[in-house]
Amino acid sequence: MTINSPSSSRPPLPRSSRPRFIARFGAGLSEGSAAEAPSLGGKGAQLCELARLGLPTKPGFVISLEAGRAAKGEIGPALEAGIEAALGWLEEATGLSFSDATRPLLVSVRSSPPISMPGMMDTLLNVGLTREATAGLAMRAGGNLAFALDCRRRLLPALAEIAFDIEPDLFEEALDELKEERDLREDSELSAGDWAEALERFERILEEEEAANLPDSPREQLALAIKSVWASAEGARARAWRSLHKLPQDMGAAVVVQAMAFGNLGPDSATGVVFTRDPSTGAPGLFGEYLPQAQGEEVVSGLRTPRPLSKSAREALGGRAPSLEEVAPGAYADLAAACRKLEAERLDVQDVEFTVESGELFLLQTRPAQRTPRAALRIAADLASEGLISRDEALLRVAPALLERLLHPGVDPSARRETAARGLAASPGAAVGEAVFTAAEAEALARSGRPSILIRAETSPEDIRGIYAADGVLTARGGMTSHAAVIARGLGKPCVCGAGEMRIFENEGLARLPGGRIIRRGDPLTLDGTAGEALFGAMPLIPPPQEEAFERIMGWADARRRLGVRANVDAPAEAEQALKFGAEGIGLCRSEQALFSTGRLTPLRETILASDPHERRAALEKLGAAQRADLEALFRPMAGLPVALRLMDPPLHEFLPKTPEEMAETAASLGVSAEAVAARAADLAEFNPMLGRRGCRIGVLYPEIYEAQARAAFEAALDLGPLAPKPLEIILPFLATRSEMSLLRRQIEETARRVLDEWGAPPEALDWRLGAMIETPRAALRAEDLAEDCDFFTFGTNDLTQMTFGLSRDDAGRFMRDYIAAGALSADPFHVFDEVGVGELMRLAVARGRARKPGILLGVCGEHGADPEAVSHFHEMGVDYVSCSPYRAPVARLAAAQAAIRSDRAADRAKEAPPES
Repeated sequence: MTINSPSSSRPPLPRSSRPRFIARFGAGLSEGSAAEAPSLGGKGAQLCELARLGLPTKPGFVISLEAGRAAKGEIGPALEAGIEAALGWLEEATGLSFSDATRPLLVSVRSSPPISMPGMMDTLLNVGLTREATAGLAMRAGGNLAFALDCRRRLLPALAEIAFDIEPDLFEEALDELKEERDLREDSELSAGDWAEALERFERILEEEEAANLPDSPREQLALAIKSVWASAEGARARAWRSLHKLPQDMGAAVVVQAMAFGNLGPDSATGVVFTRDPSTGAPGLFGEYLPQAQGEEVVSGLRTPRPLSKSAREALGGRAPSLEEVAPGAYADLAAACRKLEAERLDVQDVEFTVESGELFLLQTRPAQRTPRAALRIAADLASEGLISRDEALLRVAPALLERLLHPGVDPSARRETAARGLAASPGAAVGEAVFTAAEAEALARSGRPSILIRAETSPEDIRGIYAADGVLTARGGMTSHAAVIARGLGKPCVCGAGEMRIFENEGLARLPGGRIIRRGDPLTLDGTAGEALFGAMPLIPPPQEEAFERIMGWADARRRLGVRANVDAPAEAEQALKFGAEGIGLCRSEQALFSTGRLTPLRETILASDPHERRAALEKLGAAQRADLEALFRPMAGLPVALRLMDPPLHEFLPKTPEEMAETAASLGVSAEAVAARAADLAEFNPMLGRRGCRIGVLYPEIYEAQARAAFEAALDLGPLAPKPLEIILPFLATRSEMSLLRRQIEETARRVLDEWGAPPEALDWRLGAMIETPRAALRAEDLAEDCDFFTFGTNDLTQMTFGLSRDDAGRFMRDYIAAGALSADPFHVFDEVGVGELMRLAVARGRARKPGILLGVCGEHGADPEAVSHFHEMGVDYVSCSPYRAPVARLAAAQAAIRSDRAADRAKEAPPES
């Protein structure tokens, strides 16, 4: 028998009776819309939208954020009057009473922040169920006393927690003891007598905790629940969530009061969560889970392992318990239809919470679904291909950072696997780390730079920091829509849930597995979120394959962007990887990187320690052939594409021998004593090497080094012929003056002429340019001078940031966290581009350089080259290309496309704006 009272025929109250600060929804009325989330919160606005669309939802009302802010934690006379008026309407809409115990109206009270914060704030169900009203509820349910007592036992722990701060675990333990005594596993197996006994034990707990006087009038319970939601919005969990997501701490929350939908009413009642597409893969079709005879957030709490929605999903998982489609086929069909309508209206994949009450469907909430990077890519591409959104909109919906996560490795399939635990593949990908059992342990390892796998029986909202800090999450209980799964998917981290044969002992720091095996704190563990397995040991990982949706999105991005994208590459394998990820050339090759190898370092040290140019040239001859071979191997994959080669930049002290063994080896090669080598090294020592003999100063002070490097590059290009880079770009680093540029240009041009003469080749055989790396503030300020002798500029934002702030990027990390915490900086400028300082220098350099030479090529090759926000700034500056690590090239390609789309839209809005009077 259903507990519903028909309400669709009842006329709604006129709009004018709407109380201030309160919006009603349901029963044919909607006083809000999805656009009012800033006032009604996400949940409240979406419930109004569900009612507006005519989708099945229980009636209720929303107390707005403005009302909550004005209330300051207390319900004043004006708001109390508004709530009373809304309750009167709700009673009329349902045919029930908040005062009459024979036909009690029960409500849920839930938080509704403007931005979703799952599990971070209080929810109370069955509010209004007093001792006296329990019998009336049973009568309404056709004499189902077990159901009514079940509702009462759910309410008491929630009231005890918010009124007296009593831990809900005390009640849960009492219920577990009772089930063990009765040899029962599921709550639904308890009889009315069992529930009566459970409630007696609950009452004894309340007496022992001196909390026997819990509110037992509907209005007292409602007032307490509303104030609890307001208080939880300022609680530790909510504040931690806002801090992690960089949300304003004064965001607040609206409060939703809604007539109860009872998923625990009988065998054809349930609660569940459904996604309109698979949030792990993006595949079309309903994806979700349900729990029979359950209420509220049980399906996402992880305390019980839920069941699949559809028969096909059950069969695919090998489950025996019936799916929702089999238990309540009418409700399942209604759910599928509602999901189709919601996706078509909202133009995005939805995460929908629902309750089935005696076979009838009610929607409780809808919001944009959290999804894995893989799913986000496919969903955006599919929605555009289906014509629901434009290609531009699809590109804007994919966060560039998601691509980076998408490209993370998986477990090498050829490696021998030793499975520790199996569960549900809740979030794909793979990670290797040390086993930890608390959020604090995960955070501690993260601070020391060590990866971890967080193992929990189930995750609660308090574990949010641990999930952020860990590299993967493994739980013994919970399903695909548990907190752990949803949060891990949103972060792009692997997660395995419901590994039911694993027993967790947090205090001992270990997990017991079938067969007597144990995972101890600190043990190396590999998590394969794609296969749903935890593996013993640190497994080898491999990059994931690129998917068709990735290619679609990248194709649209390349067609839309105006910024070129190159890669920072130092080795042939990196060059090949860069091409796979869509790089259009090399924007920075650090010529000295190959010289750090064992076979190159001794002759390089000989060059630096040589006392005159003759000795240096002799040493460089040993290096010349090797560097030419290195460059040929690097250039070959980039045939016909631009390659920018930066001549030696690091301070010379980085190459000098430091240990006695290195001193002795260098001395032997030079034919001198170790003491002589030590003395020469001491002569070259500098108090601040990063501002000493580095960059272009090497070429000025030791011209033989730059000449040898340029020769190796030119000869490699000539030897490759049609496979050579086009063009070969020589970068001079760390310039400050035009005189430095002019001097070095003459030297390198002379080297090019000599090489062409020696090879008997015409000038056109070498397609090359010479450019300056803008890394010093003076170079940026005097860009018009440098442009006289430059074919291109490339901005080295790492050093430019270092020089602009006067911060050492090698040392700043030691104090940057504390510096930001103190409010001296808002972010680390080496990670987040400083648009107002470094950006201003760049804008000056762009304007002044192009004023002197309009066609000068401009690039960026620092670490900011793939930062989406920085890429947007570079686009607006008029930079021609950015360069970044190969794996970040897709990120830069998408960010460049998004920058072009936003720029074009801003231009269109400016054209449409009325002229100023």
